[in-house]
Amino acid sequence: MHGHRRRWRRGRGHRARRRRPGGRWAHPGAELNAAPAPASAWDLHRPGTRDVGLLSLAVIGVSLSAPLTAMVTAPMLALAFWRNAAGAAALLPVLLTRERSTLTGLRPRDLTSSVVAGLFLAAHFASWLPSLSMTTVAASVALVTTTPIWTALAARISGVQLPAAVWWGLLLAFAGVVLIVGVDVTVSTEALIGDGLALLGAICAGGYVLAGARARQRLATSAYAVVCYSVCAVVIAVAALVVDVPLAGFEARDWWLIAGITVSAQLFGHTLLNLVLSSVGPTVVSLAVLLEVPGALLFALVLLGQVPPLLALPGVLLAVAGVALVVRASRPTTLVEQGT
Repeated sequence: MHGHRRRWRRGRGHRARRRRPGGRWAHPGAELNAAPAPASAWDLHRPGTRDVGLLSLAVIGVSLSAPLTAMVTAPMLALAFWRNAAGAAALLPVLLTRERSTLTGLRPRDLTSSVVAGLFLAAHFASWLPSLSMTTVAASVALVTTTPIWTALAARISGVQLPAAVWWGLLLAFAGVVLIVGVDVTVSTEALIGDGLALLGAICAGGYVLAGARARQRLATSAYAVVCYSVCAVVIAVAALVVDVPLAGFEARDWWLIAGITVSAQLFGHTLLNLVLSSVGPTVVSLAVLLEVPGALLFALVLLGQVPPLLALPGVLLAVAGVALVVRASRPTTLVEQGT
């Protein structure tokens, strides 16, 4: 008996010598009883059939944005204001009726990520739209489509493990976009500033998607979108007031185009992307938006008669292959708890 007791004491002492990070003694069974770490909002997940369908509709919606925007004569800040303000107004009845129960127990601090997302979205519009007139459209589009690279870097820094195939897929998709739009390098101070603004627009778009992923862990899509779009609209309205850009007084044709952009790009585009944020993660969502470029080329051909460049087809194939590679390397959707 005494021998057993001595061996038990030595064993207990051996197990007690394990320390937790920080220097405190760990309970012998702590590792066995510890709960698994919760999934990060920035994790990468493979889209399911439902997610693929929603992402496809969203890409079609945002692809209509550029051709329709090219037809608008109203100021770009006014367009950004109205598409966000009208988008928030359209989703408010959904929030107050069908998803009203999701507001139960909601605290003001639960809206923090939504407000941050709205600020990033406003900064995206405020930086990228001016770049279109300062540098070439090709350079601006190529730089602003680096968004998934920034979201992937942020996810990796936060501790999310990304397979090597994801990085190869991102580079492949970006190379495809570069082939599609071409890179017309213009060396001048104004062009360099425009390039910097386009790159800043991409980073801000990444912040918008990343903050949105955090917000969607707690909020329904309508609640998040109403707060985010409203904050964005208010910030843009203040900016328009400061730089003396009118928000009204446009021709009827412009109002119809703004309405079309709101329905396609804001409601079917951004809102559906925000819907799947909680199930596939920000990197997959921002990467899917890369497909807006070939989609916009197709709509520009139909609506504006603009013939795509010679390298558009191989560029589209590269972009689609890059997206497919990232999706294939993602974790299966069975590991993801579907969000509302």
